[in-house]
Formats: sequence, structure tokens, C-alpha cells
Amino acid sequence: MSIKVLYFASLKDRVGRSGDELNIEAPLSVLEVWQRVNPNMNIPDTLLAAVNMEYVGLEAEVNDGDDVAFFPPVTGG
Repeated sequence: MSIKVLYFASLKDRVGRSGDELNIEAPLSVLEVWQRVNPNMNIPDTLLAAVNMEYVGLEAEVNDGDDVAFFPPVTGG
């Protein structure tokens, strides 16, 4: 089972890549996905996450075939 992990905007620069593929054996939370693909980096306090293009909390479940996106807060003006 695998999931696709994507990083956007300044977060892409911070982690040094635009994405990851993660093989999983059981469902994970969004937070667990972050911890697996970025084991030496704390999750940013203001991080936004989406699973399959829907905003979710860090406790949301991620399953086989899902896309997980991480990005900094969106600002405008």
C-alpha cells in the first residue's frame, strides 16, 4: 500500500523536496505520515494538511492510495 505526500510553497524549500512516496502497511494519521517522511524535523505549528484535496486535522486517517498535502498557511491581501 502506498500514499503520495506533497509539499507546497515555503514548506517545499524547508524540507528540500516537493514530495515523497510512502509505503504503509496500515492506516496512519496525518501526523504519523509527517513523522515517517520527516523523522528529524518537528511538524511546524502552523502547518495545514489536506487528504485528497480536503483540509483535515492532524488526527485524520490516511489510507492506501490517498494523497496527503502539507503547506504553510495561505495569506492574501
